[in-house]
Amino acid sequence: MATVVFLHAHPDDEAIATGGTMASLAARGHRVVLVTATDGGLGEVPDGLLAPGETLAGRRAAELAQACTVLGVARQVFLGYTDSGMADEPTNARPGCFAAADLDEAARRLAGLLDEEGAHVLVTYDEHGGYGHPDHVQVHAVGMRAAELAGTEVVYLATMDRGVMRALRDRADELGVDGGPGDADPDQFDTLGEPSERITTEVDVTPFLAAKRAGMAAHASQIGPDSFFLAVPDELFAELWGREWYVRIRPAPDGLGDGRRERDLLVSGPGGSPIRRSPVGPAADR
Repeated sequence: MATVVFLHAHPDDEAIATGGTMASLAARGHRVVLVTATDGGLGEVPDGLLAPGETLAGRRAAELAQACTVLGVARQVFLGYTDSGMADEPTNARPGCFAAADLDEAARRLAGLLDEEGAHVLVTYDEHGGYGHPDHVQVHAVGMRAAELAGTEVVYLATMDRGVMRALRDRADELGVDGGPGDADPDQFDTLGEPSERITTEVDVTPFLAAKRAGMAAHASQIGPDSFFLAVPDELFAELWGREWYVRIRPAPDGLGDGRRERDLLVSGPGGSPIRRSPVGPAADR
């Protein structure tokens, strides 16, 4: 069995981006560890959400604990930084925030956990954090440096398939999706996620969509029942959220990309011995 460590920026990112993969790994007996870089304290706060004296960071920590239970996470650890806020906000330079953290210091914190867990796989973000949020960009930098320090054998970048996102945007009216890709700035799709040809790994998470939906719903302060993420019937939810995408960095993804994709994160075990080599095939056509 493998230990797979996921590094995410804020509480709720784990459920949205990799929740199905996490639930699938846990169901097969693998150890899933979640490292959350920030407390998410600068998220939006709906009116009347917080009780007197309650902080958003505290609420989000409780929500994260619930999501971890649903997704089968064996251990969740905060890396110890505060939320940096959206790009170009003054909070990006606030002392203690993740975006302003010393890279090597943050990487050593994560590398210590990778060593402690004997992690076989690390999942971090793509180079621009999917969509450019400063905490997400820092997740990539910290994750890659920590993997180097710890000598982690297998490293993946969680991302989005840009081609699929564009197709969903173009079909938004047909699908009846409000507040999602169809309402986004079209220029955003030029940099969202990664080009389809760079994707090396596509995980079908449809058997675990109930867990993924429940994981999202646990983050009620940020993902309300009427949000784009949840306010769709099950069939459409599967269309939108039934696949999760990655770019394999280690070991080198020889023969992958350009539509040829593996179907799992577990390409090899400690010392290079195979755990389970997943089928490789063309990208799903849907």
